[in-house]
Amino acid sequence: METDRLIQALAADGARRDRPVGQVLAAALLVALPVSAALLLTTLGLRPDLHQAMRNPFFDLKFVVTLSLSLSAIIVALHLSRPEATAKGWRLLLLAPLAILGLAIGVEAMLPHRTSAMTRLLGHNSLLCLGSIPALSLPILGAALLGLRRGAPSRPALAGALAGMLSAGLAGTLYAAHCVDDSPLFVATWYTLATAMVAGLGALLGRRVLRY
Repeated sequence: METDRLIQALAADGARRDRPVGQVLAAALLVALPVSAALLLTTLGLRPDLHQAMRNPFFDLKFVVTLSLSLSAIIVALHLSRPEATAKGWRLLLLAPLAILGLAIGVEAMLPHRTSAMTRLLGHNSLLCLGSIPALSLPILGAALLGLRRGAPSRPALAGALAGMLSAGLAGTLYAAHCVDDSPLFVATWYTLATAMVAGLGALLGRRVLRY
């Protein structure tokens, strides 16, 4: 190969490798999200009273919580994708969805109810929620790990856990359109447990996949 062609080939290869982690992660998530959405629509479908449910602020709150979780996890994960980065201070972003849920639980507690707090916590489909969010998360988790591989996290298990959290947040956003349980108590319990499961899986996979 001539010298000029060799230089051009090396430069092109370097350009491909130097694509920012955020761009690769965004592209991977844009591919995975329709897969998870199609999985939801072909298996569970949307809740039948979706238009009526949109008038319930607690229904809308589910999307606020799940999207705030995914957004905060993405921000922290991108920060930790650099080898010199530390988690100090950045973990506080992950408290945003918990703060929103805590406020919502307090508001709901002040409202009159026909059902007890335990009934609202258990809901109608707790086990379905606990299984569906991790299942819907799998394509997104694979995409998130693929995107974060572009970086060089010094703590791959933690980065993998964050990939799991952002995946569970996005999957939870999809599942919320099917979920008929709108109580913040239900969301705080079952969505959180499902998120912990996916975060644990992400940590296990990240320990191997994200190691450099």
